[in-house]
Amino acid sequence: MPVALKLAFTPRFLALTLSCAAALLCLLLLLGGGSGWWLLGLGVAGSLAALGFRDLVNPRHAVLRNYPITAHLRFLLESIRPEMRQYFFEDEKTGTPFSRDKRALVYQRAKMDLDKRPFGTQLDVGEAGYEWLAHSIAALEPNPAPPRLTIGGPHCAQPYSASILNISAMSFGALSPNAIRALNLGARKGGFAHDTGEGGFSPYHAEHGGDIIWEIGSGYFGARNPDGSFSPERFAETAALPQIRMVELKLSQGAKPGHGGVLPAAKVSAEIAATRGVPMGQDCVSPPRHSAFSTPIEMMRFVAEMRRLSGGKPAGFKLCIGQPHEFLAICKAMLETGELPDFIVVDGAEGGTGAAPLEFMDHLGMPLREGLSFAHSALVGTGLRERIRLGASGKIASAFDIARAMALGADWCNSARGFMFALGCIQSLSCHTDRCPTGVATQDPLRARALVVPDKAERVASFHAATIHVLAELTAAAGLSHPGEFRPEHFRRRISPQEVRRFDELYPCLAPGELLRGTDDPRFAEAWKMADPHSFAPRRLTPA
Repeated sequence: MPVALKLAFTPRFLALTLSCAAALLCLLLLLGGGSGWWLLGLGVAGSLAALGFRDLVNPRHAVLRNYPITAHLRFLLESIRPEMRQYFFEDEKTGTPFSRDKRALVYQRAKMDLDKRPFGTQLDVGEAGYEWLAHSIAALEPNPAPPRLTIGGPHCAQPYSASILNISAMSFGALSPNAIRALNLGARKGGFAHDTGEGGFSPYHAEHGGDIIWEIGSGYFGARNPDGSFSPERFAETAALPQIRMVELKLSQGAKPGHGGVLPAAKVSAEIAATRGVPMGQDCVSPPRHSAFSTPIEMMRFVAEMRRLSGGKPAGFKLCIGQPHEFLAICKAMLETGELPDFIVVDGAEGGTGAAPLEFMDHLGMPLREGLSFAHSALVGTGLRERIRLGASGKIASAFDIARAMALGADWCNSARGFMFALGCIQSLSCHTDRCPTGVATQDPLRARALVVPDKAERVASFHAATIHVLAELTAAAGLSHPGEFRPEHFRRRISPQEVRRFDELYPCLAPGELLRGTDDPRFAEAWKMADPHSFAPRRLTPA
């Protein structure tokens, strides 16, 4: 069926179809000698039809391209939002998945609009949970050069100079081809990296040449044998591409740690099958655990093999921390084998843009602050921190989020939601239905066409640039010259109306080498004894 005919019979284009039909009817009746009322009808219907056709080709608004005429109601409500927000918007505490104000901030920075706000903070600074950064009287001028860091240890032949903020893992299949294109083009324009997610390195990632972090999950998509096992030959072939700058082993993600995934056979298109290396007509399964290794020591050797097969590119792993002894067992495996990852990315349980069961999203895994602080402290306590870069992801969208994560130990941050909003996501929560209204999270070609790649790529790059600029301003306001200098003592959190704590009190760090010497810290002492580099299962502790 021709595209025009498909559009005409699609329910969301009904207003445009009816307007065209009404205009044609009025014209015919007017030509047949009808009254002047038909001329008025022709003017109204024709104007609506013209508006609808303009909406169809509007490069700036994906919602208008997908919902011509009717979507103007949304913009009408937005125009009166300051007066109507109490009726149309929920507060973050009452159920909105992501703060309305933070979402609006991303939109403004992506569009390079004014992101200033009048009348001071709208938060209750006396309420428990309020956090702030302590500024300095001796503030500095912001550093105009965007901060970067080098990722890659002594065994890395091709270290990578990375941005402080990069695009977090989101797969082709979850996102539309146009969304992947726009993200990667934006990353190339802005000089930052784009993580593929576990769905594989697709032609849409390759189209614009932006820097890629290739994520390998338990399904080994794009690097698998027909039986689903890891294929060193296929991995080496793709990892050798110059566009791929780092390779990342995914152990778990914040949205659904410990949960495998199934893409039903009906959704496995020819493109997805080719990208993932799976057959069409069969369910595409991501197991809940890896088959290429079964112990911490085997895992570290696998990461080292990823580095070797990629030609010496930085290799690391990503996880949402669960059992503390398991992460400490990985640390022991590093010490025993001497095989270290170049980087570790800690994903928070509150993060994740993928669909998952409610219980997994809300009640499984360690939140980012606790997970990041624990991983940083564990690496310090084992004397490994200086040789491993630490990334963080989990609801990071603002410069304050980045600064806070870096104070807790991160070297850089990844953002998924922030860049989705920059693409035009309106958080309709329909990602899993294939009916995304903005063309971001869909495989429906008619819906995906709404996302105009050049326009949204500019917004992706603008959001990154504006956020990094504000981070530089925050850094300078704190009297620091680089965001890597943020420390826990720079941040405060109100515990109660009468009590405030510094982050170094809330998230204390072990002393260098403390785990090796023996520690009494209750967060680590028992877990360190339980940690076994030869098994992810805990050691049995003999009662004293």
